[in-house]
Amino acid sequence: MTDTADVQSSRARRLFRDRREAGRVLADLLTAYRGRDDVIVLGLARGGIPVAWEVAAALDAPLDAFIVRKLGAPGHEEFAAGALASGGRIVLNDDVVRGLRITPQQLRDIAQREGRELARREAAYRGGRPPVEVSGKTVILVDDGLATGASMLAAVQALRDSEPAHIVIAVPAAPESTCREFAGQVDDVVCATMPTPFRAVGESFWDFSQVSDDEVRTLLATPAARREPAGTPVEAIRAAAIDAPGGVPPRAVLEELIGDARIVLIGESSHGTHEFYAARADITRWLIEEKGFCAVAAEADWPDAYRVNRYVRGGGEDTDADAALSGFERFPAWMWRNTVVREFVDWLHAHNQRCGSPGAQAGFYGLDLYSLHSSMQAVIDYLETMDPAAAARARSRYACFDHTAADDGQAYGFGAAFGAGPSCEREAIEQLVELQRNALSYARRDGLSAQDALFDALQNAHTVHNAEVYYRAMFSGRVTSWNLRDQHMVQTLNALLTHLDNRIDAPAASPARIVVWAHNSHVGDARATEMSGDGQLTLGQLVRQRYGDAARLIGFSTYSGTVTAASEWGGPAEHKVVRPALNGSIEELFHATGKAEFAVSTLVPTAATAALGAVRLNRAIGVIYQPATERQSHYFHTRPADQFDMIVHIDTTRALEPLEVTSLWISGQNPETYPSGL
Repeated sequence: MTDTADVQSSRARRLFRDRREAGRVLADLLTAYRGRDDVIVLGLARGGIPVAWEVAAALDAPLDAFIVRKLGAPGHEEFAAGALASGGRIVLNDDVVRGLRITPQQLRDIAQREGRELARREAAYRGGRPPVEVSGKTVILVDDGLATGASMLAAVQALRDSEPAHIVIAVPAAPESTCREFAGQVDDVVCATMPTPFRAVGESFWDFSQVSDDEVRTLLATPAARREPAGTPVEAIRAAAIDAPGGVPPRAVLEELIGDARIVLIGESSHGTHEFYAARADITRWLIEEKGFCAVAAEADWPDAYRVNRYVRGGGEDTDADAALSGFERFPAWMWRNTVVREFVDWLHAHNQRCGSPGAQAGFYGLDLYSLHSSMQAVIDYLETMDPAAAARARSRYACFDHTAADDGQAYGFGAAFGAGPSCEREAIEQLVELQRNALSYARRDGLSAQDALFDALQNAHTVHNAEVYYRAMFSGRVTSWNLRDQHMVQTLNALLTHLDNRIDAPAASPARIVVWAHNSHVGDARATEMSGDGQLTLGQLVRQRYGDAARLIGFSTYSGTVTAASEWGGPAEHKVVRPALNGSIEELFHATGKAEFAVSTLVPTAATAALGAVRLNRAIGVIYQPATERQSHYFHTRPADQFDMIVHIDTTRALEPLEVTSLWISGQNPETYPSGL
C-alpha cells in the first residue's frame, strides 16, 4: 500500500505543470539572448524539445534537435554507462564501467545499437532538412532536466567539434552540484530550479509523460513564432491593478477581500522596508477599528512581544512605546525597534485607552521561538509568585541549560546535537507537563490578570520546549528546523485564538480575530512555491489548511529602492541599495505595468490571475541582504496566484529607520552607483 505522506511529499515537489510551462520559465531567465541573430536553440531529443520550443519562441531564435542516446549498462539499463551524441561522440562514465565490469566489446555492441536508433531519429525528426549550422553561433542547449548530466556532457563535447562561439546550457531542474560542474565547462548555465534533495527530474513536473516521435516532428516543423503583444501578462496585470496609495488598497477593496475572515496574514518581502511596515500598520488599524480584530500576532519572540502587550493594555512598568519595545535586544533588533512599529504601538496604546473595557482592547503577541533563555526566566518568575516550590523545581530543571551562555540557543543546540553538552529535552518536557497539570489550580485565582498571566507562562513553557527541539534540529537539516519554527508559529496562533475566545471579558458569540505580521516566506502558501520541493511548510499553508476561507493571505513586493539589512547574521544594520528585480520575476512583471503603487486580488479568476498562475521568480530579503549573490540568495520560484489572496506592489521603496541609528546605517544613505559601484 502506498504511504499517503510519501504521495503528498512527491506532489509537493512538483513545480511545473509540464515541459511547455518549464520552457516559458526558462525563457524568462534567458532574455539577454532575445532577438540576437547569432543565437540557436538546440533541444535534446526527445524530452528537451517541448522545453526548447518555448525557449526558441520567446527568444525569436531558430530551433533544432540535438540527439543523445544513453548507453545503458548491460543488465542494469537504468544506469548510464555513458552517452552517444550526434556526430558519433561517445562519453563514458568510468565509475559505472569499472563498477559493473563492462567489457570493451559490450560497450561497442551498446554503442552500435544506440547509434542505429540515433540515426533513425535524426532522419525522422528533420524530414530531410539538414541540421542547422552552429559554427560561430551562440548555442543554447536545452533539456527537460539534468540528473547525472551524462547526456548533456556528451552533447557539449560533440557540439564543440562544430566550433560554436559560445555554449549555454539551460534546464528547468537539476542538482546544484551538477549545475556547478557544468558552469566550469561552458560559457553560461541556467538552472531554473535546484531542488534539495534532488531525486529525479520528473519530480519537478505534474505532467512528465513521455514525449513521442510525432510530437518532436510536429514541434520542429512548427515555426517558433514570438508570442507578443496582445493579451500579455503585463496588460492583464495593468487592467486588474487597483490603485493603492502608500501600499494601502481602498477600504471597499479590503472589505471585499477580508469579509468575515478570522485570520488575516500580512507579509513583507523584506524585514527592512519602510513602506511594507507602514502599509501593514495602516491596514491593521482599520481591521482593529472597523472589523473588530483584537490582536496582532507578529514574527517576534513571545516574551518581548508580551512586554509590548502589557504596555498597550495599560499594564506593566513601561511608560512609553520606546521603553515597551526595549525588550527586543536580540539580532535583528531593528525588525521591531523601528519608527513605524513605535508609532503603531503608541497608537494601539491610545486606542485601548479610548476603548475603556478590556474586552474591546487589542493585544500584541509574538509567534516565534528563539527566546529559549528569556522564556525560561519568564516561567520561573511566574511560579515565584504562584508556587515557590514549583519555581524551585523549574529552576533546577532549567539549570540543565546553564552550560551555555545566556540566550545562546544555537550553542546549546550544537552541543546537544554533537555530544559536546547535555540534551535538556527531558527537562523541558517535564516542566511543561507540570505547569499544564497545575494550570487548573493556578487558574482558580479570580481575575483577568490571573488568567492572562497563566496563559503567558504556559506559552513560555511551550516555547522553551519547542525552542529546545528547534536548536537541536538546526544541525540536522535546514528544512527540519524551518518546519519546526513555522509549526510552532501556528501552534501559538491556535493557542492565542483559544485563549482570546475564552477570556473572561471576551464578547459573547464573537470569535477572536487576529492579524498576523510576518515575512512573505512565512505568510505565503508553500504549496505554491519551490520551497515545497524541499518539503518545507509555511505558516500561511498551515493556516489555510486549518481555517480555509476564514484566512486571508496578503503579500508585498518591490522592484528597487533601499532596505535596512545586515551583511551577515548578527551584523549591524546597514542602509543598502536594493537592486532592480531580475528578469522573469514577479517584481519585474509588476514594474513593467508602469504603475507605482497598486494591488492585485487573486481570489476571482481573471486574465490577471491566469498571468500570476504561471511560475515566476520571487524575491525575498530577510534580515540579511547579499546583492552579490542576488539570484542564489534571494530568489525562488512561485505561483503568485496560489501563494497569496492579494499582492500589493510598491515599485520603489525606502529603508526602514531603526530606533538606534548608527553611523554605518547613516553612511549607507549615500548608495553606491549601481551596477558599476563607481
